[in-house]
Amino acid sequence: MNINYKALATGSREPASEQLASGIIQSSTRNSQSIRKSWYSVFGSVLGVFLGLAPVISSAEPPEGRGPGVNKPLGWAKGRILVMPRAGLPEKELAKILGEHGGKGRKIGQSDLYIVDLPGNASEKAVAARLAHHPAFKFAEIDQEVEPALVPNDPYYGSAWHLPKIGAPSAWDSSLGSGVIIAILDSGVDPNHPDLSPQLVPGWNFYENNSNTSDVYGHGTKVAGSAAAMANNAQGVAGVAALAKIMPVRVSASNGYATWSAISQGLIYAADRGVRVANASFLGLTDSSSTRSAAQYMKDKGGLVIVSGGNTGVLQNYAVTTSMVAVAATDSNDFRASWSSYGNYISLAAPGAGIWTTTMGGSYGAVSGTSFSSPVTAGVVALMMAAKPALPNTQIESLLFSTAVDLGTTGRDPYYGYGRVDAARAVQAAASAVVAGDTQAPVVSITSPAGGSSVTSLVGVNVTATDNVGVTRVELRVNSTTIAVDTTAPFAFTWDSAGVANGMASLVAYAFDAAGNSKASTAVSVNVANGTTTVIRDTTAPQVKIINPVGGNVSGNNVPISVNASDDSGASGINYTLYIDGVLKATGKGSTLGYNWNIRSVAAGAHTVQVVAKDAAGNSASSSITVTVVK
Repeated sequence: MNINYKALATGSREPASEQLASGIIQSSTRNSQSIRKSWYSVFGSVLGVFLGLAPVISSAEPPEGRGPGVNKPLGWAKGRILVMPRAGLPEKELAKILGEHGGKGRKIGQSDLYIVDLPGNASEKAVAARLAHHPAFKFAEIDQEVEPALVPNDPYYGSAWHLPKIGAPSAWDSSLGSGVIIAILDSGVDPNHPDLSPQLVPGWNFYENNSNTSDVYGHGTKVAGSAAAMANNAQGVAGVAALAKIMPVRVSASNGYATWSAISQGLIYAADRGVRVANASFLGLTDSSSTRSAAQYMKDKGGLVIVSGGNTGVLQNYAVTTSMVAVAATDSNDFRASWSSYGNYISLAAPGAGIWTTTMGGSYGAVSGTSFSSPVTAGVVALMMAAKPALPNTQIESLLFSTAVDLGTTGRDPYYGYGRVDAARAVQAAASAVVAGDTQAPVVSITSPAGGSSVTSLVGVNVTATDNVGVTRVELRVNSTTIAVDTTAPFAFTWDSAGVANGMASLVAYAFDAAGNSKASTAVSVNVANGTTTVIRDTTAPQVKIINPVGGNVSGNNVPISVNASDDSGASGINYTLYIDGVLKATGKGSTLGYNWNIRSVAAGAHTVQVVAKDAAGNSASSSITVTVVK
């Protein structure tokens, strides 16, 4: 269909005979062509008003409060961290390891990710650092806060310029997003907004752990409207995917800030309910092992996760990942917005400057930020999925990238990724695509332990697996018996060798892709040598002493703390935990421990320094001193 945008800009409409009298799409009474003409009529009248008010945006201003180069320090959630154990780690062993730090694990949905609740006196950073180096875990990290990537009160009047820029009206000839649900992970969505209320499906509030997903900050309502505001209702704005449904998933506090754990829970929640598109408009999400794992979980279930590229205006060395699509922002001239972050993690670009969208209380407003280039892209993905529902997410993603308008240097670059999203070309490519039959099996190998090595007790098994489309799971089999399944790369297992008899055991890894193709690794034979003789128990505790300070008065900015220890079984097996006033400050291993205590912000007066040393047999001893901080 040819659309006369000059006529639209003056408010002209198509003939009344091609409009729906009710203003609501009624597919039972009109064919798809007349439906779209009616839809365009409403869009045209709205667009005409906005274009009449708005100047052409040639360069976007920096987002309010987050000018170029600004990286505001963020906090983290107190009393919890995030971990992912190796596949196959027994639950009792996991509980034991976490219990050594006073922690208790909560599994997130059907994934392998855990939230670990810690006691009030624990240092989240210290415990996360300790567990990150534990051989039973893939990773451990603090539950970092993340901020939304928006600008309220944009200096420009808003308009719907971004819709014709990405070719949305042409895309609507083939798809309006019907049948697709977009999960909006944000501050909630205004349930009474006339352009959003009909679009909503039930979601969840992970901040308060209830079903109330009303917007508490306003950001989520703006993001939701950018992706899928209702059209053909003779008012307001048009989202990119106007017939897609919106699942509000609240992950943030009333100040708009979210955490890695809430976002990870939201992604897994949406994936477990069959949602195929999720948008999370927060900064730096690709840097979190937890959110990358949760996004990969959704991708393995057939979905795609779209995230904001960030608004710092400078180079960001965030982790590069294939589990999420990170989106930069462009203006109406296809230039990168001056405040849009850049780096090798950027996958795509999309309009994000002066975007007119829904706001709280049934209103509308102009906003800027990668918070809005992200849902614009999510809306395009929904159009593609609706155009060819059987098309796998990996093909959708590939076509999304290959049809983008290449900007900047030829090919993928740190500023625009593969280019600015083009809805018309992307939807056309999806609609005409042949669902590729994948017959290529993954490639898989066991990288450790080495063949012929002797193993005892819990054994770490590392596997490398790749596929032309993607590996969905890896099974580890010992003597032909499956002992664990891992669905998230890097593929890593913990095998309890006590479950087989001493002697040679055969380890084989099987990798599977979404099409059901599978491949077995070359078998690795190891010698299981668990002891069968009587073991003399070590009951002697280590000797530990705080060498410096020796007690008494301390002053200045920093106080070096030095600890020495020895054990009858050797100092290499000694593990330290250092506490100051009962709060865990440091951990270590070996014959010595050093820690630099910053006392600049410590209150004057008496303070207790205690170190606990534990040997490999679990015997422990402690040493403590009292020092007086003099200001």
